[in-house]
Amino acid sequence: MIKIDQNLCKGCDICTEFCRKNVYEPSKTLNRKGVYLPVPVNIEECKKCNLCAILCPDLAITVEEDHE
Repeated sequence: MIKIDQNLCKGCDICTEFCRKNVYEPSKTLNRKGVYLPVPVNIEECKKCNLCAILCPDLAITVEEDHE
């Protein structure tokens, strides 16, 4: 599961640019802060490497293990 804190994200797109599996794409609508948040659209491709969370300058991304 990928969680993006909308209050922390500033829409820098680092996660979108550096994800090796193309999990993210920019939202098509602005949020209340006026930024396009990343949207995890290819979640099944996520390998939970946490690169997006590590590179996020605002600590807005959390990648959690699936609990089945």
